[in-house]
Amino acid sequence: MVSDTGRTRIADGVVAKIAGMASREVGGVHAMGAGMARTIGSVRERIPGVGVSVTRGVAVQVGERQAAVDIDLVVEYGVAIPDLARAVRESVIHQVEQMTGLEVVEVNITVDDVHLPGDDSRQDDASNDADRPSPRVQ
Repeated sequence: MVSDTGRTRIADGVVAKIAGMASREVGGVHAMGAGMARTIGSVRERIPGVGVSVTRGVAVQVGERQAAVDIDLVVEYGVAIPDLARAVRESVIHQVEQMTGLEVVEVNITVDDVHLPGDDSRQDDASNDADRPSPRVQ
């Protein structure tokens, strides 16, 4: 973006953060990123002082006036994927265009997985042992 008083360049990482936040705000998005990226990211998140990477699952290309966004999602079971993809696309386009002034020419969405109820295997508390059913065989 060039004006009479100077030039403004918006870095790819800025657009990726905006797109990541806009995607996560949509109900039905469980996580972002493809399999290995999610695995590495979940390990990193357990390290003290390291937060959730807002840009995980987001790739962007930014030009002088336009941006293209690619997003990898994990959706909650039961959510209509076409409706979710439409809502994520609209959210990303709106936020990126509003915050940066760039025209978003495309938002490509890949659904990599479906999160099923009970998939969260993190049961770190011993108190959760009482909630588990007894084994069927011994």
